[in-house]
Amino acid sequence: MSRVIKKVVLAYSGGLDTSVILKWLQETYDCEVIAFCADLGQGEDLKAVKVKAHKLGVKRVYIEDLREVFVKDYVFPMLRANAVYEGSYLLGTSIARPLIARRQIEIAKKEGAEAVSHGATGKGNDQVRFELTYMALDPKIKIIAPWRDWAFRSRRELIDYAEQHGIPVTATKAKPYSMDLNLFHVSYEGGILEDPWKAPPDEIFQMTVSPERAPNKPREIEIDYVGGDPVAVDGKKMSPATLLAHLNKLGGAHGIGRVDLVENRYVGMKSRGVYETPGGTILHAAHRGLESLTMDREVLHLRDSLISRYAELVYYGYWFSPEREVLQKTMDEAQKDVSGTVRVKLYKGNCTVVGRKSKNSLYRLDIATFEEDDVYRQKDAEGFIRLNALRLAIRAQRRKASF
Repeated sequence: MSRVIKKVVLAYSGGLDTSVILKWLQETYDCEVIAFCADLGQGEDLKAVKVKAHKLGVKRVYIEDLREVFVKDYVFPMLRANAVYEGSYLLGTSIARPLIARRQIEIAKKEGAEAVSHGATGKGNDQVRFELTYMALDPKIKIIAPWRDWAFRSRRELIDYAEQHGIPVTATKAKPYSMDLNLFHVSYEGGILEDPWKAPPDEIFQMTVSPERAPNKPREIEIDYVGGDPVAVDGKKMSPATLLAHLNKLGGAHGIGRVDLVENRYVGMKSRGVYETPGGTILHAAHRGLESLTMDREVLHLRDSLISRYAELVYYGYWFSPEREVLQKTMDEAQKDVSGTVRVKLYKGNCTVVGRKSKNSLYRLDIATFEEDDVYRQKDAEGFIRLNALRLAIRAQRRKASF
């Protein structure tokens, strides 16, 4: 890549990696760095992030509140699809990257910047997620990925660099794990978590109490859905971001949403990730509970067969791909009748569906009852079974004849 770059839009968090990257870009390219920080509910003092960027020589700093967009246009579509990667990861980091990258491209066009940059390492998934989005939206944009170019080989070296250049950071050599927080979840990886045999220390968790310290009394809540999206909790309507934040507090107080996973990264290696997704865990369980009442069997089974593929697309970074868009339309079509109310019980790390109701219910008590009924003729089941067993009987007869 040519070094004739006058402006770069950096996805900036104010943390160790991007603070060092900001300084490195200035020194390496002698260019103007435009810092962009998306407020996705990470709970940081973003005014301080802006001040820090200015102190590092940045003239243009974008701090944008994207919480409602994040939940409404990214998290909720993913929840409608019940996306879970490898059985337990609700994709909290994965789903944030395409929104950040999309806004970076928009700012680059506005500012006339030739390049964009991110702080993802050359070993991780985020580099793919950022750059697939960049290329999908602006194929001609130049991409600077410092972790693939510079001489630094570890975060410990970044800490040394930061100390030498007077860059204040919160990471330390004694506690060097990486953390990513947004309104949907918080993730932890690296450093002291790299040994998959060692349990994560309880003090790292920020959104949830340990189930052992959760209240001894369960809490029941009701969540209203319209077309697959949650719209109210306990009868109170809320915006998407407000609703998710509310469920985060409730779930976190009851120790719900912790996951410790060794996952398969897209780049080919296994890695250990520790996650907290309290509100998302509640919504996932409640959503599936309502679907069980309102979705046709074959539609539900067909949709479920597509979940792993959809989750892979999100995890790998293909949010702005034609295949994800096609799958999204399929998922959303299946959600048209998923409206109603779900009651869930929160208790010591568990979220259990204990009730569901809907005007679109396909559940018929007069058919399903084990008591006397005038609708279902049990004698009909005999022919149904015989027809379905025909191929099995023929196969058995063939085997018997061969002996």
